[in-house]
Amino acid sequence: MLKSPSENIPIQEIPIQKNVKLFIKREDLVHTQISGNKYWKLFYNINNYLETQPENPLIITFGGAFSNHISAVSATGNLAQVKTLGIIRGEELEKKWTHNPTLVFAKRNGMNLKFVTREEYRHKEKLTEFLQYEFPEALIIPEGGTNKNAVKGVKMMLNNDTKDFDYLCTAVGTGGTLAGISEFCEENQNVIGFKVVDDSSLESKISELTSKRNFHLTDAAFGGYGKINDENVRFINNFKSNFDIPLEPIYTGKMMQKIFEMIDDDYFPEGSKILCFHTGGLQGIEGANMLLEKQNRNLIL
Repeated sequence: MLKSPSENIPIQEIPIQKNVKLFIKREDLVHTQISGNKYWKLFYNINNYLETQPENPLIITFGGAFSNHISAVSATGNLAQVKTLGIIRGEELEKKWTHNPTLVFAKRNGMNLKFVTREEYRHKEKLTEFLQYEFPEALIIPEGGTNKNAVKGVKMMLNNDTKDFDYLCTAVGTGGTLAGISEFCEENQNVIGFKVVDDSSLESKISELTSKRNFHLTDAAFGGYGKINDENVRFINNFKSNFDIPLEPIYTGKMMQKIFEMIDDDYFPEGSKILCFHTGGLQGIEGANMLLEKQNRNLIL
């Protein structure tokens, strides 16, 4: 079972020479292996499932080669002593997964890996039906962990310490974290989601998960999901050097880079208090650096 941390997650101010105040909530510190928003998105999914006391518990989920979600589910299964199965996009990885730090970590946690073609992966609904038939007692969690239980869990990222902010900001992949923040934040708060994916249906998907329309999506893909340019690396390394806070290049790094651009463009009214959620995913830095090294480019420090 996942436990709610007894101590509040710290909120750190990012000192900037501007007429707004910027803060970051360090959800990356919620757990050493189940990082950031993944912990909260899994919280009710896992706990509610285990409360049913299945005879042969099994958690099945989906992800790509460097998926934070696959990493988190494998660690959760290990912690709860429950078997896990990861459906991994890309059959070519079956012969070289031992060179992938995320998949090695998942295997070390006891996760079984099933590699499927990209075509099979695109039809996850059909694949899910087949898996549920084959494993009737299994809990099947969607890619990225986004569902109604995930949205409910994200509520725990909000507390008395987050009420005094004008803007709440989070990176957006599948939309569950943004939906939870939107649903449970204060009525006077504005929510901004920083899209790191090219998905035109994302706003409607989020709208299905929250009853409120207090959120706004802005593009922060910087060339596309999983794409890392030299400016992303430079920003992340400078951010760590200046503020002693590590960022990863797929989600939080791109969000913070975009926020700094918006602050420079005077997007936020004078005196605004902005809170960004660090959604973790730092495990992905090793895999990103492997790709950057192959391209003879600067690495994330």
